[in-house]
Amino acid sequence: MTQQVPSTEPELAGVRNFRDVGGLPTVDGRRLRQGRLFRSGHLAHATAADSAFLSTLGLHTIFDFRNAADQRLEGPDVDLPGVRNVNLPLTDPADGAEFWKMVRDGDIDQLRSLLSEGRAADRMIESYRAIISQRTAEHARVLHAMAEESVPALMHCAAGKDRAGLSIAVTLLAVGVERDAIEADYLESNATHRRYKVHRSGTAADAYSPEVMELLSPLFDARAEYLAAAFDTIEQTWGGTDAYLERGLRLTPDLRERLRAHLLD
Repeated sequence: MTQQVPSTEPELAGVRNFRDVGGLPTVDGRRLRQGRLFRSGHLAHATAADSAFLSTLGLHTIFDFRNAADQRLEGPDVDLPGVRNVNLPLTDPADGAEFWKMVRDGDIDQLRSLLSEGRAADRMIESYRAIISQRTAEHARVLHAMAEESVPALMHCAAGKDRAGLSIAVTLLAVGVERDAIEADYLESNATHRRYKVHRSGTAADAYSPEVMELLSPLFDARAEYLAAAFDTIEQTWGGTDAYLERGLRLTPDLRERLRAHLLD
């Protein structure tokens, strides 16, 4: 019988998709240091036990990429003593409260018009492209803060998949993590126990029908094609990763090296 190796990943009752990003390999043979960079879904529903665990991580900063609609829907993050909270809203592929109102109301015709026949996946791809091309100021602020010792850090959005996923990917690019490793970490969000739990109050008959859930499925997936679109946008807009980091995010060689010193073994 094969012996099962116990998971060292904590099972948080009220926080989805939490993980330490440490251990990922860089192109020059180093690894991301354990206990320096974490990612998750929102912390609004964290239990007392979850908060107690998060408080043991020595976090300096929590970067919350949710917008005001997300925060009204889910609530504010729990307060962790001594931890700085920075809210940097990024574009939500699901358009926050207005989008979810259609789901709650069971507006199947409008959902079909928005999401059927590949439109949901196209929506995700365009959102990923927009976050990379239009949100350079926010990503620059994150990287500059971490270069100035705002670590250990935790990045999250609502599900911890798209906005946090891209922000993690940008950070990993900045310290030279291998592209395949960045993609593998991103796709981890597809694991059943990581996926976003929809807490909605809809009572309409069609609110959670199989058709609605099928239409929504591309929004809940982490797909390699989405991340590839982000990387492609970097190439198309700046001509490569180094130019993106230097011109787009104002990350000088000195700041980049300081970031690597904080995050790599």
